Amino acid sequence: MKIRLAEARDLATELLAGAGLSSDRAARTAWCVVVADAWGVGSHGLLRLPYYLHRMRHGGYPPDAELTEVTDSGPLVTLDGGGGLGHWQAWRAAEITAERCARFGVAAVSVANSGHCGALGLYTVPGIEAGQVTLVFSNGPAVMPAWGGAKPLLSTSPLAAGIPSRPRPAIVDMATSAVARGRIAAHAKSGTPLPPGWALDAGGQPTTDPQAALHGLLAPLGGAKGFALALVVEALAGGLAGPNLSAEVPDMFADSGAAHPQRIGHLLVALDPNRFGAASARLDRLALSVVDSGGRLPGERRALPADLDPDQELDIADSTMAELRVWAGKLGVAATGRGS
Repeated sequence: MKIRLAEARDLATELLAGAGLSSDRAARTAWCVVVADAWGVGSHGLLRLPYYLHRMRHGGYPPDAELTEVTDSGPLVTLDGGGGLGHWQAWRAAEITAERCARFGVAAVSVANSGHCGALGLYTVPGIEAGQVTLVFSNGPAVMPAWGGAKPLLSTSPLAAGIPSRPRPAIVDMATSAVARGRIAAHAKSGTPLPPGWALDAGGQPTTDPQAALHGLLAPLGGAKGFALALVVEALAGGLAGPNLSAEVPDMFADSGAAHPQRIGHLLVALDPNRFGAASARLDRLALSVVDSGGRLPGERRALPADLDPDQELDIADSTMAELRVWAGKLGVAATGRGS
């Protein structure tokens, strides 16, 4: 069904606030969720909201969790998220990263003990707006085996990069598995089979059954090289930020883990091109060279959030909207009649 972006944002805000998030945190989280849908990353959009609400209700994402400072050396800040939902926490970390990078030329901010934060590319936006190159890393539940192994060891190990090139910035946002797990969940919800090569079942055998894949394994992107890249992401997000390595992170999609905080780690790093001589001009030339060659910059079709039209229509699965209406009833939120 169709729903206006502004209506989707309001609905998500009301549901998250009804589940116990403060109004500002609910609004920021809802904004991150809905922008993912507007960007065409539906696997991290409203589809995920029922899972977040379920975990919030059962204690897996304590709605009253605070983001607290652990250490602050100037360009390096470490934070603890208290097990809370990751969107508003990662966004605040992105803002701090941009602020510190502007002061010091380089900055790194980690968020330990957090939750799932959705589409990582969103958290490059404060850096892009400040003219900074920004890198974002996160971990999650183990769904990827070591190359040659059959035991879940790493998460989809997502990474994002924002490059403030002109006239359009580049936003790289990718999993290091063959596909993001949210896309598996989307196929499971719609009952459509997976393309070959995306996933393995619990026994390590290739499968096109999305339900089997949700309880199985994801193939690494590009074989052994993809696993090596995922290991680097895990070292940065799980190893440095922590506290849980992916093998210790409760699965968002498993009801048995709903009461247990995931304790995911996020790490953001920013660099100021102005501290590298004529780097900004070189980044612009790099972007233009891609376009002039007939290519396309990563993320160039995604409008920056400030440029999104609130009247833009989002195409949301009927089943997802039905779930959200059920949650609206549970939380006392008026959601009937939304969408068309």
